[in-house]
Amino acid sequence: MKTILPPVLLMVGCVASLALAVAGGVMAAQPETRVLCTTFPVYQIARQVTRGREGLRLERMLPANLGCPHDYMLTPQDIRKIADADVLIVNGLGLEEFLGAPVRRANPAIRIVDSSAGATNVIRSAHSHAHAHEHRRRWWQRRHRHEPSANPHLFASPRQTAILAATIAAGLAEADPDGAALYARNARAYAETMNALADDMAELGRTLANNRIVVQHGAFDYLARDMGLEIVAAIQAHGGRDPAAAEILRLAQAAREKGAGAVFSEPQYPDRLAQTLAREAGLPHAVLDPVATGPANVGPEYYETVMRRNMATLKATLGVRAETETAP
Repeated sequence: MKTILPPVLLMVGCVASLALAVAGGVMAAQPETRVLCTTFPVYQIARQVTRGREGLRLERMLPANLGCPHDYMLTPQDIRKIADADVLIVNGLGLEEFLGAPVRRANPAIRIVDSSAGATNVIRSAHSHAHAHEHRRRWWQRRHRHEPSANPHLFASPRQTAILAATIAAGLAEADPDGAALYARNARAYAETMNALADDMAELGRTLANNRIVVQHGAFDYLARDMGLEIVAAIQAHGGRDPAAAEILRLAQAAREKGAGAVFSEPQYPDRLAQTLAREAGLPHAVLDPVATGPANVGPEYYETVMRRNMATLKATLGVRAETETAP
């Protein structure tokens, strides 16, 4: 016999069903964690740390091909991205001098993760664009440029990159506790890869026939220290300013006197000055990439691929000691 429910019960049942449907929809549409990275290197590391995390949107603010953003100016689109983000991951150490009060105005609640906060043995440079190391957490305040400051190019060192990954993982865990275990696990795995790469690069440094080099600017200070390379001169040693012709001649003389093996430029800069200096000094010229920039869409192995290409460039340009050429 077919049971006919009273209209009131039918209405109650419909309302209950509707409430469950709405509740289910709300649960299915939990707000995602929106993470914004300032630069290409920070974004690439954060990709490794957040791999496999559902409900997280990772975005890069600056163009992938921009390079070190010392003189960058925030755009309206950047401000919109900041306003829409829950977390802002920065390089730190003063690299993002373009950030400041606009960030807090655009998004007072945004959580800032300074990836450099866990860095060890930070290199100071009197001519860096960066802020003083002791004030790295207050990166939005400008410092006097003549003050000794920290070199922000940590990302060019695989050893430091491993530390950056751990710091980013810790910062994201505070913003998204449910993903903490995954972030920590990914950071450990990436650190193992980076430290193995650093070991290989250090081993190469011990076998090079000449470990003295001339570079474009301070991007390779950390990597040089890791590998045992000696930077005898930098083309743009003074705040990114191009040297005059007389300075090029002085740099060439210094490179000869200090026995440099080669002049290296970076793909982010025109190589005209580096080629001129190499010609004046009678040295070979080649390109080393600090991975400050890259294609907009690259695979997760891009950093290691570029660094191993740098290893091949160093070996081909500087040579290896005779006793290591025949070593097993």
